[in-house]
Amino acid sequence: MTRDKYFIYPKDVSAFGFDWGKLSLTVAPEVNGADRFSGGVVDLPSGEGHARHNHPGAEEIIFVISGAGEQMVEDENGNPITRQVGPGCTIYIPESRFHATKNTGAGPMQLFVVYSPAGPELALRELPDFRQLPVGC
Repeated sequence: MTRDKYFIYPKDVSAFGFDWGKLSLTVAPEVNGADRFSGGVVDLPSGEGHARHNHPGAEEIIFVISGAGEQMVEDENGNPITRQVGPGCTIYIPESRFHATKNTGAGPMQLFVVYSPAGPELALRELPDFRQLPVGC
C-alpha cells in the first residue's frame, strides 16, 4: 500500500534512532504538512528511557500504548512528580516542563507522543547518539 498523508504507519517513515530507543514521526510538517503539532510512536526496550529534558515553548502529550514504565514530570515549582504508568495512561507535559520516561517492565514499552506546536522533535537530531533509521526499521 502506498503511504499517503492521512494514513501513516510507523513502518512507513524513517525513524530517529537513539541508544535508548526510537521515535517514528507519523505526523509532522515534513511528513504530511501538519503545522500546529507533530507526533509519533516511541519504542523503548526494557530498562531503557530518555533522560530528563524539556521542550522550550512546547507542550507534550504522552499516551502509553503498551508496556510499563516510570514517568517523571516537574510541577509548577520544579518539583519532580513520578508515577508508574501503563497502557491507556495519558501524561500531560506543560510547556517547557522537564520530564523523563523509563521502561521498567520486562518487555518493550510503546508510546504515542504529540508536541504542540510542531518542532521540538527536530532538536533530537542534535543529540550525540542520534541516527536516522531507514524506512521499515
